[in-house]
Amino acid sequence: MTTHADATLRVSAYTIPTDEPEADGTLDWASTTIVVVEAQADTCTGIGYTYAPAAAAAIVEDLLATAIRGIELLDVGAAWEAMSRALRNAGRSGMGWMALSAVDTALWDLKARLLDLPLVNVLDAVHTDVPIYGSGGFTTYTLERLATQLGGWADSGIPRVKMKLGRDPGADPQRLDAVREAIGADTELFVDANGAFGRKCALAWAERYADEWGVSWFEEPVSSDDTEGLRLLRDRSPAALEIAAGEYGDTLPAFCSLAPVVDCLQADVTRCGGYTGLRKVGAVADAFHIDLSGHCAPQLSAHGLAAVPRLRHLEYFHDHVRVESLLFDGVLEPESGNLRPDRSRMGNGLELKRKEAARWAS
Repeated sequence: MTTHADATLRVSAYTIPTDEPEADGTLDWASTTIVVVEAQADTCTGIGYTYAPAAAAAIVEDLLATAIRGIELLDVGAAWEAMSRALRNAGRSGMGWMALSAVDTALWDLKARLLDLPLVNVLDAVHTDVPIYGSGGFTTYTLERLATQLGGWADSGIPRVKMKLGRDPGADPQRLDAVREAIGADTELFVDANGAFGRKCALAWAERYADEWGVSWFEEPVSSDDTEGLRLLRDRSPAALEIAAGEYGDTLPAFCSLAPVVDCLQADVTRCGGYTGLRKVGAVADAFHIDLSGHCAPQLSAHGLAAVPRLRHLEYFHDHVRVESLLFDGVLEPESGNLRPDRSRMGNGLELKRKEAARWAS
């Protein structure tokens, strides 16, 4: 094995239609785009990705591929710092950091494969299993579809599920009734408003969610930019209802602003700087004595979150579960409400299904 050769980056984007129209409290969509980075050296290829517009691929090709030239293959931290510097003028937040995240996760996977080790070992796991919650329940769903999806997760052994709301608050009580009936009394119910409410409206709903439907997790009741609003919700919501935010966080200052005002911090490994960034976010959560919950991208997230000491759980998001199953061989399947990284496979265990992927190339 040589560690002196440059990693060659190959980047591609795929846009996959949803299985039906989807919406949450503030956005609607009909497709999901994933930007896949393959980092190649010797006979090994590491795979990483981000859920971002196809334009993120150009950032990888134009800026990041050049930034990592000449860096030792095993020195992923040095590559991360070089990419961060290269993004200074283009902008580190937003799409730049998502592109960096895709490269970082690919480089970590390449490192593990070069070392002939499972990625979860290289990342220094502290957990064997990563608890998950089923996530979907879009506001476009019929009551039947809503109940079938969330009830199906509960029946399969996933002990917590999440639904979207806030698009039409007047319709939400009927939707919540249908879900609670479908999942039973013992399954935890989470809700996500995606910032749809103002402060006082969110507080009123928080009390109803907890009292009438036994909701225990209220995600983004107000915009994540409204840190004072999040603090208000955290301090004045029912004790049994936790306030969460952080899925849109990218660079570290965003998480440093959110950690003091939520009950549980969230982070997306495909947005927060990859595994290198996730380690930093985990340290922020630790410093504020709160747990960290992973947002989406379950096939990448399971490996990174297994190395987070204060781990709460991982979002097993319907769209990403579907996309990753369509594009990759070697995907992890839930076992008793957990994802367990496969230590019998080197790296993250994923292989791109090139023939199948080609039909969705952007």
